[in-house]
Amino acid sequence: MTEARPHRSAQETPAGTLFDRALGAYLGLAIGDALGATVEFMRPREIQACHGVHRDIVGGGWLRLARGQVTDDTTLSLALGDALLRGGAAGIARLGTHGDHTLVHTIGQGFADWLRARPVDCGHTCRRGILRFLHEGSLQGPPNAGDGGNGALMRNLPVALATLGDDAAFQRVSLAQARLTHHHPLSDAAVIGVGHLLRAALAGEASAAWHQRLRDWVATVPAFRFTPYPGRATAYVVDTVQTVLHFASAHDDFETALIATVNQGDDADTTGALVGMLAGARCGAARLPARWLHRLQPATVRAITDQTSGLLALADQLVTPTPA
Repeated sequence: MTEARPHRSAQETPAGTLFDRALGAYLGLAIGDALGATVEFMRPREIQACHGVHRDIVGGGWLRLARGQVTDDTTLSLALGDALLRGGAAGIARLGTHGDHTLVHTIGQGFADWLRARPVDCGHTCRRGILRFLHEGSLQGPPNAGDGGNGALMRNLPVALATLGDDAAFQRVSLAQARLTHHHPLSDAAVIGVGHLLRAALAGEASAAWHQRLRDWVATVPAFRFTPYPGRATAYVVDTVQTVLHFASAHDDFETALIATVNQGDDADTTGALVGMLAGARCGAARLPARWLHRLQPATVRAITDQTSGLLALADQLVTPTPA
């Protein structure tokens, strides 16, 4: 069992620490999810007509959410994080060695349990992959042009936290969890590339260096070029990544970046969650807007805070194994 670090609220977290940045990323993801869900599948002109500038966590939307309720972006991330904690440092370290895929089975079972609990939403590709695992025991579907959605990307934050300090483990676990539901080269590239941007922000990389890192990565994956911004924010992973990189690079302020992102509409819960994750890692939990943080449902905040502690402790164990 991984021992959790002492529980702290966002307001009690010392600014500038790793825990502050990690909690900022996870709570930022949930804030962006809850804020964006209200305007998911709307176009910018529709949002303007209905809300002016959408800037408050109020629930509603096509899912008829309660105020502060999150969607699958957050709840599936929590399911993945719980599975990583059950698998432990030993499971992460063994993944892929001598054909040991126990951790992937654990993740698949976690996704299946999540689906059985009747989440408020589940994307088609995620559902198809989870059902394939349940019915066939499949840990990876064949490469599929239809797997180019953003479902694997949106949930990968817990892997980034659990493998801090071990880049090889990050890549192994990220691709394993992704391909349970999404087996597409652009999905893979997004999961790894955005994950490295997140890990750099968690390490406290200076703003200029972080922006250069972003530009250097996009230069290696031309499909994700976002200048000039094409203006599409759909669930297709290319549209999602272009939107996330555009708004995350255009605005250093958490609130400004998130409001601009969700008012682009389309898959606004996921683009909002990912921008919130990156911006939250850069500003830290202590600097998240209190009015949004207090609108999240308390159970969600507790689950995220506790899981963040556990995942960072897991990362410590991974780089400093306990003597046998």
